[in-house]
Amino acid sequence: MNFIRLTKRDDLPKSKEIMITVLAVLLSMVFAGIILAIFGFNPFHIFKEVILGAVGTELRIKQTIVKAVPLIITSLGIIVAFKMKFWNIGAEGQITMGALGAAWVALNLSPDTPQPLMLLMMMAAAALCGSIWAFIPAIFKAKLGTNETIFTLMMNYVAIKFVTYLQYGPWRDPSVNGFPRIEMFPDSARLPVLGGIHIGWIFAILATVAVYFFMKHTKKGYEIAVVGESIETARYAGMNISRIIITAMIVSGGLCGITGMIQASAVEKTLVYGIANNYGFTAIIPAWLSKLNAVSAFIICIAFAVLLQGGDYIQIALGVSSSVADIVQGLILFFILGSEFFMRYKVHIGRNKEEVA
Repeated sequence: MNFIRLTKRDDLPKSKEIMITVLAVLLSMVFAGIILAIFGFNPFHIFKEVILGAVGTELRIKQTIVKAVPLIITSLGIIVAFKMKFWNIGAEGQITMGALGAAWVALNLSPDTPQPLMLLMMMAAAALCGSIWAFIPAIFKAKLGTNETIFTLMMNYVAIKFVTYLQYGPWRDPSVNGFPRIEMFPDSARLPVLGGIHIGWIFAILATVAVYFFMKHTKKGYEIAVVGESIETARYAGMNISRIIITAMIVSGGLCGITGMIQASAVEKTLVYGIANNYGFTAIIPAWLSKLNAVSAFIICIAFAVLLQGGDYIQIALGVSSSVADIVQGLILFFILGSEFFMRYKVHIGRNKEEVA
């Protein structure tokens, strides 16, 4: 009797992992094209316009880089948590609270504060606030074993609603005649521009190097990886599991908080409740695609920024809904998650050898 059997893979070669991932991405593009065709679009034309909309001119390239910066830094933060199998879905809230911390410094320090000092204090406040927001679910996970996925997800909405309250209430700028807007940052609180783009791109490169070194060449990075592989092994080796969980989440939240500072200082130039702009959720995809590798995540985030910028372009230039880009993103995530099954299990079609004997 013919049937399908599954056996768990012991060790899949890296080359096959890459091949399965590439195949998953290609299949996602094929199915995205089919769906676009069903909706009445020419998929080849849409894909072409997406690319041209992202890299067709110098201005579009700059906008693509601007979108890549928050994706890269947030993805790096997610990687640190995911490496430990702590499913941090709270990057959106951590970005928002980081922006809140940066805004508090920008609006309360004297505008005459030297720009380097102002930006340094804003970044420190952002990292601190993002870390605190990540520390809360971490301590509950470490001490009470709560579900971190639901906990971090719910904290996103708490952060967003808190900033909404500030924007419409205590922090509302009285000079704008009742319009719900927080005061704009002074010039000293805005990131300088280098090469026509704010210097957040330098932070993204430095963060990539730092996270790669941290995960590959430090004791804490090694401990995080061991906990992710097997908590029992880590406990047998005498590692403090609770401390490692908290440390990883503080680093993760701090990186996401820095993303909030960059978005508030360089992009919005103030604090708004939608400051995270879904980067906290979108960054999960390149983090997973990269197999939790910082350098790979850097490259994949740039590719996703092309998709985001191209999606914005076709929405304006061609009148195509931004949902088109969302469909492509969703299908990529769906197929990548599906590919994990084939990396973990081997599919056998046919009769069992023992049965034949």
